[in-house]
Amino acid sequence: MKNRRFLSAFLALTLTFLLFCPTSARALEDPQIAARAALLVDAETGEVLYDKNMHSRLPPASITKVMTCLLTLEAIDAGKLSLTDEITASAAAMADIDPLGSSAGIKQGEVLTVHELLLCMMVVSANEACHILGESVSGSIDAFVNLMNTRAAELGCTNTHFVNTSGLHDDAHYTSAWDIYLITREAMRHEAFMEYANTATATVEATNLSDARTLHTTNYLLDSWRALGYRNSEARGIKTGSTPEAGYCLVSSAVRAGRTLISVVLGAEKVELEGGKTQVQSFSETSRLFDWGFENFSTLTLLSADELVTEAPVALSSETNYVVLHPERSVSRILPNDITSDDITREVTLFSNPVEAPIAEGDILGEITLSYDGKVLDTVPLLASSSVSASKLLVFEKQVKDFLDKTIVKVVLAVLALLIVLLIARAVLYGRSSRRSRRGYAGVSSSGYRGRRRRR
Repeated sequence: MKNRRFLSAFLALTLTFLLFCPTSARALEDPQIAARAALLVDAETGEVLYDKNMHSRLPPASITKVMTCLLTLEAIDAGKLSLTDEITASAAAMADIDPLGSSAGIKQGEVLTVHELLLCMMVVSANEACHILGESVSGSIDAFVNLMNTRAAELGCTNTHFVNTSGLHDDAHYTSAWDIYLITREAMRHEAFMEYANTATATVEATNLSDARTLHTTNYLLDSWRALGYRNSEARGIKTGSTPEAGYCLVSSAVRAGRTLISVVLGAEKVELEGGKTQVQSFSETSRLFDWGFENFSTLTLLSADELVTEAPVALSSETNYVVLHPERSVSRILPNDITSDDITREVTLFSNPVEAPIAEGDILGEITLSYDGKVLDTVPLLASSSVSASKLLVFEKQVKDFLDKTIVKVVLAVLALLIVLLIARAVLYGRSSRRSRRGYAGVSSSGYRGRRRRR
């Protein structure tokens, strides 16, 4: 009997706990990306979905070439170069080429177009192509490196310093996952950049010093020519990089169901698998990171532009005593799938309460702040959904009241009132004095003076 009572009490307490204790969104499972640094960003909104050491300074290897490509395309936009310009590989451009580094086999004195050099740089990661393009853009490789650092600072990169155009290792040559994202985001604004970055195979026609070249991308996500098992049909570009010091690096993007994600993986490793196979984890971890982002996050509409958010009290109008407010724009965010609009905190602020007529449709009368878990997601102005006319009588009454409420007016009125009181008091006192004088004169005439007798 006691056991049954105990069980009943336990169940009742459990139900009470479930009913009255708020539930929180489940924590996302960390994908545990095997790399020194990693970053995943929604391309449209800039929302950071995953971050592992994204501000740590690390060697980027050939991901450096994203900046070299960006500056070349900007020079083309500025009219300094064109894709069809023919450039001769100079002795200075070919002087410091590491024979063990990535190359397209370009020779000193060989003539290629800017377009062909961009293909060599972005598809097979040719170091010599970077030098040739840098010299063509800025006149010298040193001047181009200075331009790289200037442009990085302009883009907001605070953990980046370049010493060469290609990414060959140097202790003073570093960047971060976040800075790589900033540079890549800017480069992706150029349609031509993604065409080069997403090219899997290309042909460079015969030149004055070489037969035709067939180029195969170093990006295993785009093509299986160099390695099997990594191809990802959702991946779009962008650039690989590897040195013994930097490890295996990759900046990439992927598209699924209309959404685009940008990822950065730095300092991954090449690991041995069972059966003697190897795995280059910059590619495998990038694909895993994309799957994690697409599967665990979705777009949630937090606010609609036509939503009637609140009513603002209205003064000085005889036609209505309130006006309805709606957001200036809609708000959507990329959030974990288990978060709903009910989890979003809304805070409405009215700039004036009440709002005085006249009010024009579209006037900004307040704002709404959207937050989740203490983090502000957005603040949006609130607009009047209709116009409200003012009552001339009420406005006049308000003007009179405001006028009378002014300190100077109050002082003047107080002084006038005091003067009036003093004048009235003076008049009263003067009147009393006059009456006393008249009474006194009349008394003396009747009893104190009799005139002089006339002599006969």
